Amino acid sequence: MVSVCFYFQVHQPFRLRKYSVFDIGNNSEYFDEYKNKEVIKKVAKKCYLPTNKLLLKLIRKHKGKFNVSFSLSGVVLEQFEMYAPEVLHSFKELARTGCVEFLNETYYHSLSFLFDKEEFKEQVMLHKQKIKDLFGQEAKVFRNTELIYNNELANFVQGLGYKIILAEGADHILGWRSPNFIYIPKTAENMRLMLKNYKLSDDIAFRFSNKGWIEYPLTVDKYAQWISRANGNGYVVNLFMDYETFGEHQWEDTGIFEFLEHLPKEILKHPDNNFVTVSEAADRYDPVAELDIHHFMSWADIERDLSAWLGNSLQNAAANELYRIGRLVKEAGNPKLLEKWRKLTTSDHFYYMCIKWFSDGDVHKYFNPYDTPYEGFIAFMNVLNDIVIRVRDIKKQKKAVAKQKQEAYTHQADTSSFAHSFISEHPSENLLDIDFTKK
Repeated sequence: MVSVCFYFQVHQPFRLRKYSVFDIGNNSEYFDEYKNKEVIKKVAKKCYLPTNKLLLKLIRKHKGKFNVSFSLSGVVLEQFEMYAPEVLHSFKELARTGCVEFLNETYYHSLSFLFDKEEFKEQVMLHKQKIKDLFGQEAKVFRNTELIYNNELANFVQGLGYKIILAEGADHILGWRSPNFIYIPKTAENMRLMLKNYKLSDDIAFRFSNKGWIEYPLTVDKYAQWISRANGNGYVVNLFMDYETFGEHQWEDTGIFEFLEHLPKEILKHPDNNFVTVSEAADRYDPVAELDIHHFMSWADIERDLSAWLGNSLQNAAANELYRIGRLVKEAGNPKLLEKWRKLTTSDHFYYMCIKWFSDGDVHKYFNPYDTPYEGFIAFMNVLNDIVIRVRDIKKQKKAVAKQKQEAYTHQADTSSFAHSFISEHPSENLLDIDFTKK
């Protein structure tokens, strides 16, 4: 018997506009509203709407035997609300089937765990509330941004009340082990760890339309056979991928929608096979071993580490400055400025600064709205400089208000003192009869 667990990541950042040095101190509009709306509308048409429609059709067709899981970042949900409410409606329609599970992550799809654990916690709680408000679900599964994971993260997330966490099934971590089992994270014995089968996931997400691939074309029956091979070497095949795989990364004319439409029927031909959500898989199967993962890993690039976001001096300088300024923003106590700062914590901003030009270079260039990584760095740092100015202005205003209040309080105290003194000196006089204009 083999269970297939489809998990889809849905995310779009708030992209920065080309914020120049001349904008610093003069313009607090950091984000490119036109570009963000354009991207959401485009991907909604190519991916979100047609794929959601197809999933709804498959769920109804297979009468509850086809289940999937999603994680939608808080920033993409905000953009659905702003630019594409029909997409949000289609996700709510999926939620009502009872066959779709929504996971939790950081609201701003950030790297905050690496820099500020309190901020990380706040973002997780914001996302948890957003998912509950929109879809009526209380998630018990957590996936960190870009599947970034290690022992420390698992222990911290367990402390937030989560029961299951996702990670990459990286070869250098697993060794001879299989990603098709459920594990226990070291230091988090009450949690369950589910690992992405990156080979089978990437066959769809990256290799599906590659005519140079030895297995091209990827047919439904061929793929179903590959999944069946897990029988005897595991019990759950975790197919984790970006949702934009369907229609955006793999265009409609590649046949990706036809592939997805016919896959459930082919998998379910075997009566012992099934589809499960992440939490269903963790409830159904017992863990086989403990996994000890000290160093951070992710699902990005061939290295499966943090180098896509923190692999060069530009990225590290930007990230460290961002979180240093974040503490100042919080001290300033301005909710609107805090929200803008948090949108800057989205991992994509650092991804745009990546300068790897080897095996992963084309991937980074494809997703980059800037002509060069250096342009991304300059725009980002210019925005941070403006935020510092805004913080200083807020502090000056607060000091001025505090000074005015203190002066008013002092004047009131002096007036009260004069009144008490006058009354004590004129105990027999009627104050209403006194003309205070006369000396």
